[in-house]
Amino acid sequence: MKQPIKQGFSKSTLATAIAAVSAGTLLSVPQLASAQESLIEEVIVTATARAQNAQDIPYNISAVSGEDLEEQNITDATELLRSVSGVAVLDRGYRNSGMANNMIIRGLNVDNGANGDVGLSAVSPVSTYVDSTPIFANFILKDVERVEVLRGPQGTLYGSGAMGGTVRYIMNKPDTEETMVKASTSLSQTDGSGGTNYSADVILNLPLGDKAAFRFSGGTIDNAGVIDYVNLYELADGKPVVKADDGSCVSVKSPSLSAEEVAFNGSCYTSKEDADTVEIMHARAALRVDMTDSITATATYQTQSDEVGARRAITLGGNLLGETYGDHENGSTMLEPSEREVDLFSLEVEADLGFATLTSTTSQYEHTGNGWRDNTSIWVTDRGGYSNWFDDLYTGMPRPVAHVDAGYSEKALVQELRLVSNTEGDIDWVAGAYYMDQERETYNLSYLLGLDEYGQACADIGAACAADGQWWVGLPLQETDFDYVREETFEDVAVYGELTYHVTDSFHLTGGMRWFSNTLTNNTALGFPLIEGDSVAFEKYPGQEEDDVQFKVNASWDINERLMAYATYSEGFRRGGSNAVPCSGFFVELNCEAASTFNKDTAQNYEVGVKGDTDRARYSANIFYVDWQDPQLNTATYWWAFFMAQNGESAATSGLELEAEFALTENLTLQTGYTYTKAELTADLIGPQAGNLIAEDGHKLPGIPENVLTVALSHRYFVTDGMELASRIGGYYQSETINSVQDTSIQDEHDAFSLWNASASLLTDSWVVSLYAKNLLNSEGVTGSFPSAYMSTDTGVFENYYGNNQRQYITTPRTIGLSASYTF
Repeated sequence: MKQPIKQGFSKSTLATAIAAVSAGTLLSVPQLASAQESLIEEVIVTATARAQNAQDIPYNISAVSGEDLEEQNITDATELLRSVSGVAVLDRGYRNSGMANNMIIRGLNVDNGANGDVGLSAVSPVSTYVDSTPIFANFILKDVERVEVLRGPQGTLYGSGAMGGTVRYIMNKPDTEETMVKASTSLSQTDGSGGTNYSADVILNLPLGDKAAFRFSGGTIDNAGVIDYVNLYELADGKPVVKADDGSCVSVKSPSLSAEEVAFNGSCYTSKEDADTVEIMHARAALRVDMTDSITATATYQTQSDEVGARRAITLGGNLLGETYGDHENGSTMLEPSEREVDLFSLEVEADLGFATLTSTTSQYEHTGNGWRDNTSIWVTDRGGYSNWFDDLYTGMPRPVAHVDAGYSEKALVQELRLVSNTEGDIDWVAGAYYMDQERETYNLSYLLGLDEYGQACADIGAACAADGQWWVGLPLQETDFDYVREETFEDVAVYGELTYHVTDSFHLTGGMRWFSNTLTNNTALGFPLIEGDSVAFEKYPGQEEDDVQFKVNASWDINERLMAYATYSEGFRRGGSNAVPCSGFFVELNCEAASTFNKDTAQNYEVGVKGDTDRARYSANIFYVDWQDPQLNTATYWWAFFMAQNGESAATSGLELEAEFALTENLTLQTGYTYTKAELTADLIGPQAGNLIAEDGHKLPGIPENVLTVALSHRYFVTDGMELASRIGGYYQSETINSVQDTSIQDEHDAFSLWNASASLLTDSWVVSLYAKNLLNSEGVTGSFPSAYMSTDTGVFENYYGNNQRQYITTPRTIGLSASYTF
């Protein structure tokens, strides 16, 4: 039987199989030269802190290999996670993907699908790791060894935030045995775009003698946009221009304009096609040194910078001009670009002590970014009783625009020490200590562009101004209406351990615990310069100090050599925090003390399952129930002026996870997975300030499809002895979802959708050429939105606003491309 052609490093059959096969994983075709052979190979993962066959781990875990990612041309985490059954993704495109963790595992989510523009108070209930560093940065998936997806609370080993599960990105390490250079490129076209998507990258592995090696990977991604912004303000000097009496478009600062023109005339408009462009630069360098036969040190630096031109979001309906938005059109009057940069350094030292392996990981990272947001619709729309602020405060303003500069900065030092037993016997154990020192800053700076010139014009005109009689006429106005800067520090100390007792050769018991103690401080400056003046000072808000112990208990029974049954109880937690809401001043919040902090939430997971394989199949099945206490909800204050987090009383998720892989023939393999999830509140959700009912007991949790199905069919064929044709078709389906747990105008419903991908690749020992299609049927899947009643012009309209900022985040339209790589 012929073996598949391999690219990059030469690997043993076992190493090649690492993480490429697990229940529900969509496999790389080149690894399936013999489906039967691959199905009986071990799949090695390190989720339990030791190398183990994935089929021997007594809970639900999936792994996707780096070879599989390359074969499917997957570089984006959203696309990756849609190939893993049971994971839901709130796909907002690249614009917010580096700031807002969009992963949902086992239904643990209460955030609405519109969030993602700000640094939210509550962190995600899914933790992410790059090697051993806990960081969410949404790195491009290049030079990856494998990705491991752990379902259910992982609090004992992975700490805070691992309530729903943990996603681990394991990167390729320097190799001391083989020199390799690999260059890759890709060209593609996305439906609705007038441009071309392009990427290029290179990977270098260089041994430095017998005891050291250097590895580098880096490249660029340049994607054309698909969304057309069709009614943008023309800007000059950073403000909407004035359409002068003679029809020309003039800067509002121009001395040629009269006060009447500034006060009464509208703006000029323009458009921008394919605005949501994506430009990414990424690089990673690693140096490995075998200091002795038993001590190895690896230093790694990874960096990425993103520039995104606008949202990948469409607007439904039309505007006051009677214009109806078409396919791939957005009605915002301002572009909404974003940019970010992340730098990660880590040093991992591993020492074989004989009885155990000691691993020390020291990490330091810095992650910064910002984005523009058009908030004009909130200012000009009467949202079910909330004021039409522009009409109430600035009647007659002919060029309304509320522009927000929202940003974040996060840096941290992380140190972890871990001992993993090496001795053979009845007991295996893991013990560790963890420390994190983190600083976070979040800011929202809001500007009413051109308001200062409008105010001066009204003062000059006097009684003839349309705003005459309002409190501010004759007083100086400024554009800055709202400043918000939140600075937080977070310190986390923990010790943890797990112990497995092999009662017999077939029956095993595992117990685990984690003690943690964390401290959070919050200093925030917030003010309203438009009303209160420029004086803004930082104030200390209530902090949080928490400590607790989390537990895990597991029992597994090897019914025979190919079938295992298991039962697991595990706990997860997510840290609490502090909100910054004003307790005095013009915008004093109702019962602000009740909203000043939010507490940690916890999850208790109960899981029963089986795992098994035959000569031609691999399968797993389990049922789970998660009891979620004090769930954190990112929401807004009573006056909708500030974002905050609050605790509910309780929620619960339960479901069924089925995954299987079949060798239909020697060359044809089928993988499939199905997940059913029921996620709902188990008590009324009450607002902490006014005691108002937000959602009733039994309300469905947002963003969570009840049914998710994945399927993939892979085939390989040897054209000649040195050339292989590998083909694959894969599908993803999710049922309908809702947008928010809140029974308000923000709630929306999203239809079910499916996505189909296909690829065909020619492979030799040195090169690969692939033709691929993503979203083959051009499905417009929606996973998040700002509903029309909340962000458009459907209810109560300011007469001078001609935009519509309602939006739906859509999946990437059909993309057809060609990729190639060459290995030297």
